[in-house]
Amino acid sequence: MRPAATPELRLVLAVSLDGRLAPAEGGAAQLGGAADRQVLEEALAWADAVLVGAETLRRHGSTCLIHSPALLEARRSQGRAAQPIAIAVSRSGRLPAALNFFRQPLERWLLQAAPLSPAVPAAAPAEGFSRHLPLDGWPEALAALAALGQGRIAVLGGAQLAAALAAEDLLDELQLTVCPRLLGGPHGWLPADASVAPGGRTGWRLVEHRALPGEELLLRWRRPGDQGVTS
Repeated sequence: MRPAATPELRLVLAVSLDGRLAPAEGGAAQLGGAADRQVLEEALAWADAVLVGAETLRRHGSTCLIHSPALLEARRSQGRAAQPIAIAVSRSGRLPAALNFFRQPLERWLLQAAPLSPAVPAAAPAEGFSRHLPLDGWPEALAALAALGQGRIAVLGGAQLAAALAAEDLLDELQLTVCPRLLGGPHGWLPADASVAPGGRTGWRLVEHRALPGEELLLRWRRPGDQGVTS
């Protein structure tokens, strides 16, 4: 059961026309153009923190940053850090120290899941994180993040992370930039075997649709409820 005091989670992704994150052969697709970058930075400016899977970090080498002077100034005027906290989600707790992620100008936290087998001890987390939190269950982890002041969280992927949150009906908003490409293959933004919680299968309401330059389309859906749109 989801605790009452949990952050608002917005899944932010660029996807192909057929809902893929990566080409059929795998690897980074680099789908979005300049317009997608703009709406991505708007979501980052909204967020207190971002969640990003360890495999996504290994593949891309870094997380997304706000570069827009106007968005950076808006965060400063609100007394917020220039960049949202980057929270890496990992079971091993180990990320290559050579990743550019560890040189980016932001605060890094680690959310580490328990080993798959109780007989396997948890690994010591990688250096470079200012805070290390356990991931014993998503509702509990999100409640802990809320208690630490993270009220708005942008979820940047990958597909396994999105699936884990959808399985427990923990996503409040979907922000998808649909890009004019067909990729095919198995790499959908939710895996083919993903299980979505019954409560999350219907009831989404469209709160924004915006044609972007470069033939891209921004779509935002929210779950029904008492919360208003917080963009």
